[in-house]
Amino acid sequence: MATKQSATPLELKRLGEGIHPAGDGLYLQVSKSGTRSWLYRYQIAGKRRAMGLGSAKLTDSDRAGGLSLKQARDKRDEYRLKVSRGIDPLAEREAQKQAEAAEQAKAESQQSETFEAFAGQYIKTKRAEWKNTKHGDQWENTLRTYAYPTIGSVHVSEIKKSQVFDLLEPIWTTKTETASRVRNRIELVLDFSYAKLELTGIDNPARWRGYLDKLLPKPKKITKVRNHPALPIDEMPAFIAALRLHEGMSPLALEFLILTAARTGEVLGAKWEEIDEVAQVWKVPPERMKGKREHQVPLTPAALAVLEKAKNLRMENNPYIFGGPRKEMPLSNMSLNQLVRGMSCDGLNEGEPPRWRDAKGQSIVPHGFRSAFRDWVAERTEYSETLAEMALAHVIKNQTEAAYRRGNMLERRRPLMADWATFCEPPKSEQETGPN
Repeated sequence: MATKQSATPLELKRLGEGIHPAGDGLYLQVSKSGTRSWLYRYQIAGKRRAMGLGSAKLTDSDRAGGLSLKQARDKRDEYRLKVSRGIDPLAEREAQKQAEAAEQAKAESQQSETFEAFAGQYIKTKRAEWKNTKHGDQWENTLRTYAYPTIGSVHVSEIKKSQVFDLLEPIWTTKTETASRVRNRIELVLDFSYAKLELTGIDNPARWRGYLDKLLPKPKKITKVRNHPALPIDEMPAFIAALRLHEGMSPLALEFLILTAARTGEVLGAKWEEIDEVAQVWKVPPERMKGKREHQVPLTPAALAVLEKAKNLRMENNPYIFGGPRKEMPLSNMSLNQLVRGMSCDGLNEGEPPRWRDAKGQSIVPHGFRSAFRDWVAERTEYSETLAEMALAHVIKNQTEAAYRRGNMLERRRPLMADWATFCEPPKSEQETGPN
């Protein structure tokens, strides 16, 4: 047989189970099942070591990916040179593997601690407390559109103030409301991430006060106030007369909204359990109020009459006062808008302009009746501004006054709402015939 150093691949392939020398520290290892692999044995610092070089490919029929005899000898020579220089190749390889594992772990950690990853966690955590299920979708959509392209893949601890400014600045004056929401959402996600990672001493780069307020104009200075188109107050009786010509839950809900000066969502979400018919009060719970505080609405005889009509149309087991066609569901948000649009075209001949427009000629919307109520208080009554704001469930802007005002002025609001109902009531003849 040939010497160890000059053994041919075919001679090595004939060897059976065991560890066979192939020259100068190189060995062929044959397992019981017949698989073959290369070993390099060496001694360094008085210790004997052995390291695998990979599977062996001695003939073309062996599995792909193995090392040929020549390739194994080249590997051995590479490692022999390192040993001669006092370098342990096995220890070096193990150290490299550990470094690669650490780098991989760091990369995975970085991936799970990016802004986008924490934004997903935040939205998932907060969904339960958001009363509108679409709110979470709005969060995801705005962050995906405006934040993720710039900072989505960045580790939260490495997001810079300049990056936040750069993503906000292009939309700050053109989409001010959206931009302001994006800034606030970025700030909340980052605060959340810092708490989760127990990071301290980090200045939130999306913070408004002390940083972005120095670089961007205040939203209120550039956002045009858009008032909801409201019916001129002198047309209220005629509108109520026209409204009462319509049947169903939607007309009742709209009349109740007008008589209580409430928001659309508050009316459509109203449940029978909120009505105290003895005290003649509608108690709107905090979770359904914009200001997150209970709002008590005095109910006039006209409002109670609307509720009585709603009882007669009530579907069995539906807890909502103004229930929709689906079981245990309220009317949709669009129902009142569609009603108002339809009323604007009632009885019109082709080419005639729609009825029920605001002073600028715009089509009115349900929310505009709150503005009509406010205009009526200011222009036709002696009731105070504070009383009107309380009736509308607005937050008192004067913090000092708000701190001292503990009551809800319910009894003082009763005559206010009664006078409003009287003002809106159409003459009897008009109720019977409707507007021309």
